[in-house]
Amino acid sequence: MKERIIFHIDVNNAFLSWTAVLLLKQGYKQDIRKIPSIIGGDEKERRGIVLAKSPVAKRFGIKTAETIYQAKKKCPSLQIFPANHEWYHQQSKNFYNYLTQYSPTIEQFSVDECFVDMTGTNYLYDNYEQLAYKIKEDIKRIYGFTVNVGIGNNKLCAKMASDFEKPDKVHTLYMNEIEEKMWPLPVNDLFMIGAKTTEVLNRLNIKTIEDLAKANKKELEKHFKSMAEQMILSANGIDNSEVTPRKNKNQSISTTETLQHDTTDEVKLKEVLFRQTQDVAHQLRNQNQYAKTVAIIYKDSNFISYSQQEKLSRETNNTKDIYSKVIELFEKSYKKEPIRLIGVRLGDLTTTRKVQISLFEEESVQDEEDSFQKTLDAINHKFGKDLIAPASLKAIAKNTKK
Repeated sequence: MKERIIFHIDVNNAFLSWTAVLLLKQGYKQDIRKIPSIIGGDEKERRGIVLAKSPVAKRFGIKTAETIYQAKKKCPSLQIFPANHEWYHQQSKNFYNYLTQYSPTIEQFSVDECFVDMTGTNYLYDNYEQLAYKIKEDIKRIYGFTVNVGIGNNKLCAKMASDFEKPDKVHTLYMNEIEEKMWPLPVNDLFMIGAKTTEVLNRLNIKTIEDLAKANKKELEKHFKSMAEQMILSANGIDNSEVTPRKNKNQSISTTETLQHDTTDEVKLKEVLFRQTQDVAHQLRNQNQYAKTVAIIYKDSNFISYSQQEKLSRETNNTKDIYSKVIELFEKSYKKEPIRLIGVRLGDLTTTRKVQISLFEEESVQDEEDSFQKTLDAINHKFGKDLIAPASLKAIAKNTKK
């Protein structure tokens, strides 16, 4: 079996760096990365907070997600620049396109970071660290911004490596380096361990990643249920998730919603997921497609994105089947922390469905469900969106509110 080699390439301070590049191109005399500056916006539109800060601003104690008012109190000379999402999108596209020359297997994890699967390319590259330095220097020379490159045997380790020290660095975290490089770190440095989770872990006297790696699973399950096993695996550097290449537009359907207020209300979150599932499933049926993969997308109050996805046992465009999986994923992945944005994504789309008849299920049952779903779609289309939903679907939604 080939040793997996994964790169994680992360743009350093993306929004502020990309804005700095644009301003310099336009003749601005200062590099805003070298002065006290932030990217912010209109508070009425939910952007009256610090989206990104320069290293100099950070030294004044300015924090991401605090209000601009608070930031200016800390540094009256603070320079504020608006976000330019069209420019960010172009820079993100340039960043992604540059990486495609090294591997066809690239996952754009967010607007400013990508995983690149380099497994099996050893015949092309003698030294992966040298290649990482080349990538880093090329991006800086061609596009004007810096990146960190993390190298590991899986996505988790590559991601952790890229975060070790910034900016403009290359780091490795191979499996034989876990105990030396990762275990001594505070437990909150472990990817996907948030502030609330850290508080609970610290109360259990779990202070470092090593403590978590060696923790008693049954004891952790009392506090984190099904997430306990995954937390221990992660602390040991174990991650079998695949690098998932970018899908064509017709290969995935998604919808997200930025909430009016950050919330930990699970009833509210499940209600949003319910509406979103109805929407994406309806889109599937309109396109005569079926999905094999379901994912939930989150963005927390600190703008950190994460997701959870799983494959269905078979392709479907049935709302009930999809929503059952959505709720299952939610129960597994939600970290009990304030959520700013939530969404549903359906992937691995196909125009055909493989029907497997078992002793306990007849094909006619599925055909009847599909026919019933199409009838409801027709009624809802004529008299109003989501006017009627199957009783079984409403039952799932009701049960999630308990």
